[in-house]
Amino acid sequence: MVRIVIMVSKKIILAFALLTGMLTRVNAQQKDFHNWAETPPMGWNSWDCFGPTVVESEVKSNADYMHKNLKAFGWEYVVVDIRWYVGNDKANGYNEKDPDYVLDAYGRFQPAVNRFPSAANGKGFKPLADYIHQKGLKFGIHIMRGIPVEAVKRNLPIMGSKATAKDIYSTELQCKWLRDMYTVVAGRDGAQEYYNSLFKLYSSWGVDFIKVDDLSRPYHTGEIEMIRKAIALTGRKIVLSTSPGETPIANAAHVQNHANMWRTVDDFWDNWTMLKDHFDVFERWNNYRAPGAWPDGDMLPLGKIGIRAERGNPRMTAFTRDEQYTLMTLWTIFRSPLMFGGDLPGNDAFTLSLLNNSEVINILKNSTNNRQLFRNANGICWVADDPQTGDKYVALFNPGDDNGAADISVNLNDIGFSKPCKVRDLWSKTNKSNVKGILTAKVNKHGAALFRISQIK
Repeated sequence: MVRIVIMVSKKIILAFALLTGMLTRVNAQQKDFHNWAETPPMGWNSWDCFGPTVVESEVKSNADYMHKNLKAFGWEYVVVDIRWYVGNDKANGYNEKDPDYVLDAYGRFQPAVNRFPSAANGKGFKPLADYIHQKGLKFGIHIMRGIPVEAVKRNLPIMGSKATAKDIYSTELQCKWLRDMYTVVAGRDGAQEYYNSLFKLYSSWGVDFIKVDDLSRPYHTGEIEMIRKAIALTGRKIVLSTSPGETPIANAAHVQNHANMWRTVDDFWDNWTMLKDHFDVFERWNNYRAPGAWPDGDMLPLGKIGIRAERGNPRMTAFTRDEQYTLMTLWTIFRSPLMFGGDLPGNDAFTLSLLNNSEVINILKNSTNNRQLFRNANGICWVADDPQTGDKYVALFNPGDDNGAADISVNLNDIGFSKPCKVRDLWSKTNKSNVKGILTAKVNKHGAALFRISQIK
């Protein structure tokens, strides 16, 4: 009898040790997930060009282009956006009349095989992820917050729990613009297990990046925390992006501690007014940027977009070239994630030049102390430091709507330079005349200029 008690005690001790070790690993991953995106993520997302209708061949062709033309410059994520689990979705909206959902026995959406043929026979996205990984790139997907309405209708079981879909859902706070999902109520038996089962599946597919929609406005604290825990349990480095925006400033500290990037605006399209608004948005969010935690200005609606999008017609971006320079300059010096929205194989030479300028990308990757220096009637100036060399970056913007260019000036003494300086134009990749005191640039309407300033020693 005594021997039995001792044996049971050893088993209990062993089980406790294993549990403690697992919890220690999970807690470490929860703390370390910022290391998975030490610099702003850069990649491609299918939304702006294909909306909810992208197919496997289109994803592969964009991955091929990225591998050939952009990987060397830091572009690495290939992200399949919304409703990859619907076999009969449509452009210019969503098919909510008779959607052909694909779910497994545990209420988890699966890729529609007619759109993603390699997902046949229960393989999910693993073959597509393998294809992308073989090119040295990373694979991402979009999901909606919550549990599928269809899973609740069928009352499907929750993997790892005695609960079913009906035990964990609520109709409260259901997404207003897409009715695929119900809220998962944190704290209910089976709720955490449901999210655990989702991310266990995504991890088995080889997912590296997850964009979770309908999560940030309003801000769903409970589901964000469940998602964070579920990612940690997988042991896989899955970068978390929350959407849409604007994420409430009141929740800035929480989202910074739970996500790698979060939206600061609603869906952003090729519209000057929307672009101009980002000057206010980025100034508002500038204090909440940290390594591994990035305020996200949304995707870059550049290149060939609207092919089968949720809105708009097929087109090259409506932004003028000057507006495209403004977009890329502002996103870069603010250090927003860069997720290209156009169909990469449709890029022209100018669009590619916006994406493969290593001197500009170096600001995104390595600059510090990024901030707006001034905003006045003449223009806007953002500055940043190069911590390795002591050089400074200066971005000058002309947001005015008057015709013609404007002279915009910055006093180099205000950024710490009292002696003559070298000036390099980063977009034209040319060296300008040395300057002491005042740097002035003629900037086109809606345009931008971007310089590296180096003190002459």
